Amino acid sequence: MSRELHRFRAMDVDVVVYGADRRQVAAVERLFDEWSRVFSRFRPHSELALVNATPAPVVVVSPLFARVLRAALAAAASTDGLVDPTLGAALEAAGYDRDFAAVRPDDRPAGPPSPGRWRWVRLAGRILARPPRMRLDLNGVVKALAVDDALALLGGDGFVSAGGDVAARGGAVVGLPRGGSVRLESGGVATSGITHRQWVRGGAVQHHLVDPRTGRPAVSRWSEVTVVGPTCLDADVAAKAAFLLSDDGPDWLDQRGLAGRFLTRDVVVTNRVWRDFLPEAA
Repeated sequence: MSRELHRFRAMDVDVVVYGADRRQVAAVERLFDEWSRVFSRFRPHSELALVNATPAPVVVVSPLFARVLRAALAAAASTDGLVDPTLGAALEAAGYDRDFAAVRPDDRPAGPPSPGRWRWVRLAGRILARPPRMRLDLNGVVKALAVDDALALLGGDGFVSAGGDVAARGGAVVGLPRGGSVRLESGGVATSGITHRQWVRGGAVQHHLVDPRTGRPAVSRWSEVTVVGPTCLDADVAAKAAFLLSDDGPDWLDQRGLAGRFLTRDVVVTNRVWRDFLPEAA
C-alpha cells in the first residue's frame, strides 16, 4: 500500500487518496473526471444538462446515469422524499444557476418555489420518463457515490476523501468540523451543511440544501450535520435528511442506528448512537 497522499481537484472540491499506487490514482482521477462530465449542472454538454434540456418525455440514458439516478431514487424512498433528485429548478430559482465560484449577490427576487416530485420519475433499465420541464439534480448522491467507487478501485486498505466526505477501509482518522476527530475502521463519514455555500438573492440569504417539501432553501436549527455510516453514500444521504429534519434529526438517526454530530453556531450536539459508539470523538 502506498504511504503517500495524492491530491487533485474535482467536482469543485479537493480530492485526497491514500493507499493507492500511481495506476490506481490515475484510475480514481479518471473516475472523478467522467462523473464531472456526466453530472455537472453547469457544463452545457454534460449528460445531465442534455437530459434536462430535452423536451422529450422519454429518453435513453447512459448506464452510469441510470445507475446514479437509481441510487438517487432509492435515497428519496429511504428518506420519505427528503433527499430528492428533482430539485434542479428550485436551486436555479434560488440563484444557484452557475458554478458556485461565479455566484454573486443578486437584487432580483428568487424565482417561484419548486417542490420535489421524485415519485413522478420512472426509470426502467436505461429508459427514463419524467414530466415536461422537470430539472434533475443528482448532486445529493453523486460525490458520495463517486467516493465509494473510488475506494473500490484501491483494492486494499486506504481512504478517499472528497470535500471532507470520506470512505475508508483498514482504518483512518477523520477530522470533524470545528475540531475533534473520529477513527473510521471501515465505512463512510459525510458532512452536510450550509457553512460554506451561501449567497444573497433578493436581499435574503440562500443556500444549496433545498427542502423538497417547500421547494425553498431549508430552514434548519443546524449549520452542519456529520454522520458515520456503512458507506459514504449512506452517511451523506442520512446527513442531508437529518439536516432537513432540524430538531428531529438526532432521533431520526437513532432510529436507524446511525451516529450523528450536529453543529449550531454555539453548540455541538451528538445523538445517542454517536455517544454510545464514538465516545472519543468530540
